[in-house]
Amino acid sequence: MRQIHRVAVIGAGVMGATIAAHLANAGLEVLMLDIVPKEPTPEEQAKGLTMDSPAVRNRIAQAGLDGLMKMKPAAFFLKSCANHIAIGNLEDDLGKLTACDWVVEVVVEHMPIKLSLLAKILPHLGPEAILSSNTSGLSINEMAKALPEDVRKRFLITHFFNPPRYMRLMELVPCQETSPDLMADMADFMRRVLGKGVVFAKDTPNFVANRIGTYAIFKSIQHMMAMDMTVEEVDAVAGPATARPKSAAFRTVDLVGLDTLAHVANNSWQTLTKDEERAVFQMPPFITDMVEKKLLGNKTRQGFYKKDKVDGKRQIFYYDYQTSDYKPITKPKFASVDATRQVDGPADRIRVMITGKDKAAEFAWKTLRDTLIYATNRIPEIADDVVNIDSAMRWGFNWELGPFEMLDAIGVAAFVKRAEADGVAVPQALKRVTSFYRDGAQGEREYFDLLTGAYRPVPVPAGQIKLDILKKAGRVVEKNASCSVLDLGDGVFCLQFHSKMNAITADILAMTHKAIARAEREGVGLVIGNEGKNFSVGANLMMMAVAIAEGAYDDIAMAVKGFQKATMAVKYAKVPVVAAPFGMTLGGGCEFSLHSDAICAHAETYMGLVEIGVGLLPAGGGTKELCLRAADLAATNGTDVQPFIFKHFQQIAMATVSMGAAELFGMNYMRRGDSITMDIDRLIADAKQKVLALAVNYRPLQPRADIAAPGRGIAASIKSQLWNMKMGSFITEYEYEMSGQIALAICGGDVNPGTLVSEDYLLQLERETFLRLCGNKKTAERIQYMLKKGKPLRN
Repeated sequence: MRQIHRVAVIGAGVMGATIAAHLANAGLEVLMLDIVPKEPTPEEQAKGLTMDSPAVRNRIAQAGLDGLMKMKPAAFFLKSCANHIAIGNLEDDLGKLTACDWVVEVVVEHMPIKLSLLAKILPHLGPEAILSSNTSGLSINEMAKALPEDVRKRFLITHFFNPPRYMRLMELVPCQETSPDLMADMADFMRRVLGKGVVFAKDTPNFVANRIGTYAIFKSIQHMMAMDMTVEEVDAVAGPATARPKSAAFRTVDLVGLDTLAHVANNSWQTLTKDEERAVFQMPPFITDMVEKKLLGNKTRQGFYKKDKVDGKRQIFYYDYQTSDYKPITKPKFASVDATRQVDGPADRIRVMITGKDKAAEFAWKTLRDTLIYATNRIPEIADDVVNIDSAMRWGFNWELGPFEMLDAIGVAAFVKRAEADGVAVPQALKRVTSFYRDGAQGEREYFDLLTGAYRPVPVPAGQIKLDILKKAGRVVEKNASCSVLDLGDGVFCLQFHSKMNAITADILAMTHKAIARAEREGVGLVIGNEGKNFSVGANLMMMAVAIAEGAYDDIAMAVKGFQKATMAVKYAKVPVVAAPFGMTLGGGCEFSLHSDAICAHAETYMGLVEIGVGLLPAGGGTKELCLRAADLAATNGTDVQPFIFKHFQQIAMATVSMGAAELFGMNYMRRGDSITMDIDRLIADAKQKVLALAVNYRPLQPRADIAAPGRGIAASIKSQLWNMKMGSFITEYEYEMSGQIALAICGGDVNPGTLVSEDYLLQLERETFLRLCGNKKTAERIQYMLKKGKPLRN
């Protein structure tokens, strides 16, 4: 397997810079180069700089790096990741390419420019170095003609999607001479090191995701105009109602940029001369007009939508393509769309949507019908199988289901029958398929191979554990409505949440004890993880809201104590317990993680104790744990506990949520020995390996009784600052009272500094404070308000 440690990125524009940032996130050494400016700026001349000055010669690359530091959402996991990037230029620093394991060009999408750059790079390319292009649609084989045969073997397209940190898709495209071993090594590197979902595409215009996604958008425009619908009406249909993202069609275009859409469409129109749907890619005059007027979307703050102030209030407008003007949004209502909100699964939503009887349902059917037929006709032109196309649309366009998964949701036979009734030509391939996916004999997922007419296993890269496959293979040893315990093999079990939004329920608390007992009795350790959209949004407070309204405080106390017993059981299990959080890990989900022996977090983990949002404090052991950690940090460093307590109090009081797993170390939620996984599909397997490593020499802990309480003095100091904030009208009386009680709890109560207290004492203090906050009239009003608004009450 090739080792990649140092990467050169040629091009410091937005795409090149953000690719460099994500490589730096992965811990790689990065060299980012761009051209030398033509002349110094007036500001540079005023400083006495000339064209010989490095600051002038590296100005473009430096601007790319500077832009990364200001970018939102953040391109870096941490700003310190920028230290992994060195900058330079294409005249003075080409010699440094010799030391790079991989060189990727990210310059403008124009073939002559790319060929000129490749010629400039070649003399400095290491004898084993990988060379790739980030082109989004130009031909790799045309570029390869300009390269020596030896270099062609290690040349490929590595197409990142923007922004690289957050968009999972990586399209790999070989030229005719690319080494198969290199393709396999790069696929493994992209998954394991960069966390990418890899799709193998072919050397066709716009590859896979942009080919299908752009077609879907332009087909939507075609049907919109034919049915006399508005941009806003289309987006009401083309989002979650049809298993696609909330940005739907036109908000997605605004995110990407109309100029980018126009570029992809024009490239398709010019190159797809044999495509049966080529006419769809012709630019409608109104889009050409929008591009000319610089109505490009978010980058120019106006596109298909724009925000403006009317009478001092912010208002959103949509673009009326018939009048070439903006109109206030109306939030259109359709019965078919409303009906999809009553079902949870994307497959169910699609079925409900296309069987509706209104204009929205008709539009949904027509656009899906045409897009799914188009996708079917693209095999084997753009990819060899349905798995690559489905994956490309999920990872590149954030569809909940890929085209062939949508066909299964509708029912292939039902789709064919309805499409033929419309008089539409249906591919013969669809007439010989019952379903595109099925479960194999061992629970593995299989797909229908259109090229051979047989079912084949969906490839699962090495190093991955799929819980859904284990469940179908009979590896569930205990379960209830909210969670299951699975045997991962090698003596490791997994506690898997599967309640709605993975909220912590009474069933999960009960099963926690059973899972730990089984691991202690029959195995060597436990993983707490799942494969939902988020690890856990926290405890579901709906029942607690009812109890507060009824004044059933004994029931609340019992529920809170039950939560604390579960998290303490995790902390003091006789075998190692590793949490595998990802996505939203809030409130109780965070507390489960804090009490585990170790955390193996996905890079994009957004963790925080957010209970203050409903007027409460973390009471599943979270407040106790932050008090304990502050005391331990002070003792370890031989310093005062106050700065640690202030920091932890602020995290609770401000409901601070990490913007990635890397930030959790600075928040003291993750500690030395915890780890970050880049590939979410490896998360459970990585957590299992951590359990096995800990189990070799595991020594169970005992509940602490030696915690040096910060005490009343620090609590008073916090309250003093809160008082100043209240006097300055920065917080309300209610917020002052609530925060003051949290301050006393996290400081160990009304005791002298350094008083030794136990975890049980801190837990009791946590419960008592929680109950007092429950009894506050304002807290009850806040909860009732959220209930009336239909908002989920999750901490």
